[in-house]
Amino acid sequence: MRKYSQFLLIIPFIGMCLLLPWANRIEVFVFGLPFLLFWIALWMLLSSLILYIVYKLDPENEGSETE
Repeated sequence: MRKYSQFLLIIPFIGMCLLLPWANRIEVFVFGLPFLLFWIALWMLLSSLILYIVYKLDPENEGSETE
């Protein structure tokens, strides 16, 4: 499982690049923002969360950094 954890990094790419045309709506507002702006801000937060998860699952990060 840890070996394939870097495949999680494709999720933000799909959300930001491939699903962006679907999210291009002006009429819908979320928290007072147009849906497209909300979509981009949401994926910025989710990308940070996914990067943190991949960092924690990476087996090379378990050792100490002192040599």
